[in-house]
Amino acid sequence: MRKTILIIGIFTFILAGTVYLSSRESDKLPVNNINFDQNTLTNSEQLYNQRQNIITKTVAEVSPAVVGINVTEVRQVVDPFFSPFFDDPFFRQYFGDQSYSREVKGLGSGFLISPDGYILTNDHVAGNATKIVVTLTNGEHYEAKVIGTDRVSDICLIKIEGKNFPYLALGNSDDVIIGEWSIALGNPFGLFDVNNKPTVTVGVISATQMNLDPVGERFYLNMIQTDAAINGGNSGGPLVNSIGEVIGMNTLIFSTNAQGSIGLGFAIPMNKIKMIVEELKAKGVIERDFVTGLSVQNIDDKIAKYFNLNDTKGVIINGVVRNSPADKAGLQTGDVILFVEKYQISNRNNLLGVLQEFRTGQKVTVTVLREGKELKFNLELEKKR
Repeated sequence: MRKTILIIGIFTFILAGTVYLSSRESDKLPVNNINFDQNTLTNSEQLYNQRQNIITKTVAEVSPAVVGINVTEVRQVVDPFFSPFFDDPFFRQYFGDQSYSREVKGLGSGFLISPDGYILTNDHVAGNATKIVVTLTNGEHYEAKVIGTDRVSDICLIKIEGKNFPYLALGNSDDVIIGEWSIALGNPFGLFDVNNKPTVTVGVISATQMNLDPVGERFYLNMIQTDAAINGGNSGGPLVNSIGEVIGMNTLIFSTNAQGSIGLGFAIPMNKIKMIVEELKAKGVIERDFVTGLSVQNIDDKIAKYFNLNDTKGVIINGVVRNSPADKAGLQTGDVILFVEKYQISNRNNLLGVLQEFRTGQKVTVTVLREGKELKFNLELEKKR
């Protein structure tokens, strides 16, 4: 019995040692199992495919139509020594005009909207340019010409010569959903020149129909807000949704420093751009040579109290020119303008911006508060005489 147990024990020990040595030797040998290699390859492909998503696919599709824009402008500048006195008539009388012309270089972004070379960008990027050089993602450079530009809406249409260019599909900005993915592409800080590829940032649509204060003579209404980072040089680039449709044009940011993004970026909605582009193609300019005959002022607390208003929103009419469009429409001094069409009026600058959305000869519905009642009037925007 003892011999039998001893033999079984020795056999078990030898078998275990053989298995252990076999496993150690297998660690040193190359793997020749075909099925194992195929499984490994499949797993790698699966991991790679998992990295691919709707955002990465969209970026790959739209990037070739994004361009970098380098511009040269001629600006009037004043010697810093004379600048404090430049607007003084007494100074100019004796020293003359101390301004001089100087070439200034700038950069921005744009995107192709047709195979024959039409490109969209901002007016503040290329509207005053004397020379425009467009760089495509294949490294090719083209000189572009301005087809038309509009300072008020900050939209500029330029063109390069050629055919079969990649271009982007223009989406419907009225269908934008707050919270959906948004992708901003462009040329921040001139980085496009490093490898001829646009920089990509991703975020969500933060808000829509944002009416911002004017900047100079530019009015920004119904803007799309995104937290996708937009920095200096991104102006004019496309803001696209997750399926590659352009829903807006990146235009400006709110920032605590000169050019850095803090997640408050704004894009001009595409539906507005479409209308402007058609007019620029046809005429080269946007005609807004109309009059209203209205004189208005902002509402402060005293005015609100005097007219028994609940708040200071809107503007109050303080003058109506006789036989003007406003007079013919029935508007009166003391009326508080609340809406022009769908646009809510908050102050005088806002009203000026809203009126720029319309054209000579159009009739617009003006909603006013008069003696506690809301009334609507049809105001025709008559051509200046």
